[in-house]
Amino acid sequence: MLHVTATGTPHEIGHTHGSLAAAQIHRTIAFYKSKFLSDCKLSWSEVLTLASKSIPTLERHCPALLQELHGVAQGAGVKFEEILALNVRTEIVFGCFGDGCTALSWKVGEKGSDGQSWLAQNWDWQPQQGENLIRLTIQQEDKPGIKMITEAGLIGKIGFNDQGVGVCLNAVKAKGVGWDRLPVHLALRLVLESRSKDEAVGMLREIGVAAACHVLVADATGGVGLECSHVDIKVLEPDAKGRVFHSNHFLVPHVDGVDDTVFWQDSLTRVERIRELADGLGERPTREEFEGVFRDEQGLPGAICRAVKEVGASETLFSIVMELKGRKASVIVGRPTEPKERFDMSFDQ
Repeated sequence: MLHVTATGTPHEIGHTHGSLAAAQIHRTIAFYKSKFLSDCKLSWSEVLTLASKSIPTLERHCPALLQELHGVAQGAGVKFEEILALNVRTEIVFGCFGDGCTALSWKVGEKGSDGQSWLAQNWDWQPQQGENLIRLTIQQEDKPGIKMITEAGLIGKIGFNDQGVGVCLNAVKAKGVGWDRLPVHLALRLVLESRSKDEAVGMLREIGVAAACHVLVADATGGVGLECSHVDIKVLEPDAKGRVFHSNHFLVPHVDGVDDTVFWQDSLTRVERIRELADGLGERPTREEFEGVFRDEQGLPGAICRAVKEVGASETLFSIVMELKGRKASVIVGRPTEPKERFDMSFDQ
């Protein structure tokens, strides 16, 4: 997996990302251009027009990220609107796509104790996008340093920062978009710029998230789930053992008019399966035990470790296990049972 390290001003950070990952960005644009047309019947020009609806919100809440997006576009030699479209793809598709994953947060021991704080997930999407994943490290002035795994061209995804704040994402297929709220992937980026879980949660609840998803936020004190729709956010507190589980459907009721279509029926069984596996780990699981959970293939092809069953279907493209007190993570590229690559990420290296 390509590793991009970017520093400097927001535009410089974006330009480095765009120039070093130009090939992957061009392929990502081609992938989504095709997906928008086949799944949503949207031409590329229509997609770019829709993406522009997010600009006033970005100017109001995160102008530095707007500068970074311009830098990515310039570095990759593509239109700004194309990079913007990648970063607001969840809002544009209006519930048409079905990417997702299975995720788990677990604070071992009592809140505030010396126990470890784990955050982990498998990220599932169509196999052809696997070659366009990058490892992105960002160092910026007066903000936390960030390490994430993302699709090339997207400036917010799954990872952690040097304050020990981490974030995971589950797709949820419920229609509706609120253009005056934070686009999903840029909301993830702002979580990664937060100095604590509480700061991140407060920010998201205040501004809102523009489309349906589940954002799992954690730090050394533990995790909390945020089930987001285009009109509300429901908070999922940890269970009695300090754990939060999620897959690709809403676990609690939302306001009238928010209808979850449960695009993968196996989402219903995966969330129960990961709870069952976690129950079998004991009170102080090891990293190896955590990784074992995400290799589980019960229910194939729609397992926690997902496999392709037909053309256009999704499979697990990477697995990440973060230990947030230690500010470190291990990443397996590909299905965890068939790893293509493995590496560690840490701010202590």
